This record gives sequence, structure tokens and C-alpha cells, in this order.
Amino acid sequence: MSVNKLAFHCTVARHGTLALDVSIARSAGFSAMEMSATKLRQYLDAGYSGEDLRNLLAGFSVPGIGYLRDIERSGDLYPQLMAEARELFTLAAAAGARGVQVLTGPIAVQAVIDHRAGRPTRQYAGLLDLPLEEQKQITASNLRDLADLAAQFGLVLYLEALAWTPMTGIGRQIELIDRAERANVQMVIDFWHCYASGDTPDTLARLDKRYLYGVHVCDSLPFDGGIPDEDVLRNVPTGKGVLPLKDWVQAVKATGYQGWWSCELFCQQQHQGDSFAIAREHFGLLDELVNG
Repeated sequence: MSVNKLAFHCTVARHGTLALDVSIARSAGFSAMEMSATKLRQYLDAGYSGEDLRNLLAGFSVPGIGYLRDIERSGDLYPQLMAEARELFTLAAAAGARGVQVLTGPIAVQAVIDHRAGRPTRQYAGLLDLPLEEQKQITASNLRDLADLAAQFGLVLYLEALAWTPMTGIGRQIELIDRAERANVQMVIDFWHCYASGDTPDTLARLDKRYLYGVHVCDSLPFDGGIPDEDVLRNVPTGKGVLPLKDWVQAVKATGYQGWWSCELFCQQQHQGDSFAIAREHFGLLDELVNG
């Protein structure tokens, strides 16, 4: 049996329900699921029980659910952050998930565009006005607090620094994890965020595998610099963009990592297509890249 587990990502069927996600994942051959907290919440809010959920997910492992956004929130926004975290961790525990994805912010790329242009923004702008070192200190402190709360639920936090945010790149994510000083904090390697932040397969291959919790296999249109716009650059089928996916996968394997690989998808055309067929395509691609 392969030491690597292929996980269905909820974005493959972005507009479906949780039950439909499970049906699609099962028919395509996946044995794991990276779930949407929104879909999970909607399922339970509709009146399904924890037992119903466990029966629905029978036969699947759940390495994680996503996501907790803008983890650098501080001051008056800090209580909101922790309240959202507790609700999300409770959902994750109900699903039998091992981890929860946490994101650096601001999640709205427009806030970064406005800040770079020196104009006011209507979006949440996070800590953009603060010196970088102070941003790191606050973000790492919050990550530590979140990890302590997650530990009460038996959960791992897997960090993803969005490519347009100040914490972009593998190096700064490692720094945040080291500063947090918590054993239940790791990172997910997302090929697009790596590419858009300037990291390369060579950068990744030198990473200590103890930092790695999971991998998002995804693609990109060409990026020539500036502030990366995820909605534009990721609007491409996986395997049809500019990323040399075999090189990225081999770079992960060079670290010694063995674990789960997820097929995150942002292609709008495929979101409107036959999710069953698209999931089968993703399973085949992942299986060839990871296990071939």
C-alpha cells in the first residue's frame, strides 16, 4: 500500500454539498478528504447529527478542514479570531479531522493592492501599516495561542501564508512556526503560493520535512511579478498551466515527506463542469504524479 494518501479537495466540486463531495470523492477513488468548514457547518445546521456525519464519512480519513482566515487579527479583532477558531475546531473534531488550515492575511488581495498604491481601502487590511518585524511578532503570538486552543481538541494547525500577504514564502512560514514554538503547528505546501511568492522546487527540496503537514497540488497561469491575483492566475485546469508539476512533486519527495496530497482547484470552467469526471481526472493525475 502506498505511504502517500490522495485527498479529495472540496474545491473540485466548489458549488456542491458535503454529501455530494463525499459521493464524488468515493466514485473517483479518493481515500481521504480535505473538507470545507462551510459545507460541514451547513450539513449540521440542516439537522444532520454527528452520527449521520460519521456514517457519511465512513471509509475516509480527514487530514484537515479549511480554513481560519487572517490569523494576525489583533486588538479589538482578537476575540473574534479566537471565537471563530473555537467554532472551527469544534467542527473539525465532529468530523474526526486531524488538522485545521490557518491563513495569514489580509485575505482580500485588494487591501494589499490599495496599500501598495498608498490609498485607503474598504477591505480588512490587517497589519499592513506596521513594520514587518512587528507583524511577525503578532502573527507568531496569535499562532501560538491558536495552537494551544487547537491542542485542546487534539488538532494540528497547518499554516498557509497567502502569496500576496506580508508572510509570503516558505522562509517566513518557517520563521512563524519556529517562533510559535508549538509541536502541533506545521505547514501545507501549496505549489501556486510557492510559485507566486518566488519559491522554487529547489527551495522546497531543502526544507526539513518536520515542517510539512500536507501538500496542495495545483497549477498557475504565467506570473510576471507584482501582486499576485489568485482568481486570475489559478483559473486553469491542473496540469494545463505553467508549473512543472513533476518537478514540484519530486522536490517534496526529496525532503522525505510521506503523507497526504490534495487536489485544490480554482478553475472556473471546471467548477461549472461535471464534478464526477473532473474528480476522476484529478485522481488520475495525482496518482501518476505521486505514486507513478
